[in-house]
Amino acid sequence: MYGDEGGLIEFRSSLLATHGFAALSLPYFDFEDLPRILKDLKLEYFEEAARFLQRHPKAKATTIKEALAKWEEKSGQKASEAKEVKLYGQIPPVEKMDGALSALVNCEKLSLSTNCIDRIANLNNLKNLRILSLGRNNIKNLNGLEAVAETLEELWISYNLIEKLRGIRVMKKLKVLYMSNNLVKDWAEFVRLAEVPVLEELVFVGNPLQEKFAADQNSWIEEATKRVPKLKKLDGTLVVKGEEEEGAEGAEGPEGAEGGN
Repeated sequence: MYGDEGGLIEFRSSLLATHGFAALSLPYFDFEDLPRILKDLKLEYFEEAARFLQRHPKAKATTIKEALAKWEEKSGQKASEAKEVKLYGQIPPVEKMDGALSALVNCEKLSLSTNCIDRIANLNNLKNLRILSLGRNNIKNLNGLEAVAETLEELWISYNLIEKLRGIRVMKKLKVLYMSNNLVKDWAEFVRLAEVPVLEELVFVGNPLQEKFAADQNSWIEEATKRVPKLKKLDGTLVVKGEEEEGAEGAEGPEGAEGGN
């Protein structure tokens, strides 16, 4: 795709192809039966093109094993010993969280953002994982997170396709959840976050539910924190509790607070 000139422009993709890259020239207006002007474009058209390219036999995905090998060469570290492993933005992208992840036995922070991963899997051996970054993928649900429920403290999973939050309750140590620009659209799913015992910080902007309050951020914060009262920070804003709420918490005393852990 190139600029706002319209038509089919192939020289850039041709250049990439000469260097071994699988490339697709995609017209999006002023070509054959496409709109004559740059207006009212259908996002599904681009999604279909991306899926076509992903399925092409020449567009072979990067495996976790291959990504780890490249990371080891670049970082000079052994993946099996490293506490932080960065596998984001692979070219071609990673599509599957395969069994090679089992080598990351000492990993505390794993980044797999900006790939084409469609589901969470093979985290069973990551017994020390505290931070997991999966933003900008194609993930549709939270299945697979239960493998790190006992250790994971931060989940970064913005810009995915998540509509349901079923299973989030098992995340016993999750304090930070960044899940902006997903597809959660109703309160019935949102309230599942109240079942996460230590969740303090949430980024939720860009979900259909939050966008209903786009013109009134204060109302959004009020309604959201009413349903998930433990939140201390929502969409970058510190949550200010009323005097009555603060008094009720203070009345529990330190013994009550410890007893809830």
